[in-house]
Amino acid sequence: MILKNIKLYSTSIICLTLLSCTNDEKQTVITKTKLVMSEEFDVNGSPNSSLWSYNIGTGSNGWGNNELQYYTDRSQNIVVENGMLKITALKESYLGSNYTSARILTKGKFEQKYGRIEARIKLPYGKGLWPAFWMLGANSDTVTWPQCGEIDIMEYLGSNPTSIFGTVHGPGYSAGDAITKNYALQNNRFDNDFHVFGIEWDENQINYYVDDVLYNQITPKNVPGEWVFNQSFYIILNMAVGGNFPGAPNSETPFPQEMLVDYVRVYQ
Repeated sequence: MILKNIKLYSTSIICLTLLSCTNDEKQTVITKTKLVMSEEFDVNGSPNSSLWSYNIGTGSNGWGNNELQYYTDRSQNIVVENGMLKITALKESYLGSNYTSARILTKGKFEQKYGRIEARIKLPYGKGLWPAFWMLGANSDTVTWPQCGEIDIMEYLGSNPTSIFGTVHGPGYSAGDAITKNYALQNNRFDNDFHVFGIEWDENQINYYVDDVLYNQITPKNVPGEWVFNQSFYIILNMAVGGNFPGAPNSETPFPQEMLVDYVRVYQ
């Protein structure tokens, strides 16, 4: 695929303590620079079927979170145009649900063990919106969650447009007990512009960054259960509506809402 301009961030020292990284510390944000997968969303139409599949429907109990949307593969909800992926949440009556949106994943088509995984995304705004860029263990069909492991590279609540979350879930540390940290923009909002969200991941740690800021590091010593992140994972992009975490949209949440993805890149 045609590569867009790739900006490599470089500074000097990695923060070594969980939850200790601050915006003004000198940091090494990236160390892995060999590009192994580049999804630039440069062909208009449906997402590349050799890389992406769809989740369709409402899942079990609203995808386990009492979410309100019905995921579709319709162009009204997901399309590639103007060099980016557009996921659109709509307020509409559709097959028993009051909202529609989209969720795509690389399961069985691209799976990665370790590396730098990042995406450049512009997020929406409004209560009840829950966009995410995340990963699940490739064994998710053979073991139950959270034994398969989950790496949330970026989760965002539309009611709080200055902050995102980076999280891991595993056995003994999932859902409300997950290992997580938020990152807040100073004097800006995530719905105003694109930002790069990523991790650098190896057998001993997962480092979380936004743009050129390393804001968290999680290691096996930081989790109270088994470290389940020494296997391949697949990538997921979605925008949920409602659910246990964000709550339902209210009268001040405008629709339609868009999550725009400029690229997804993986390095090792």
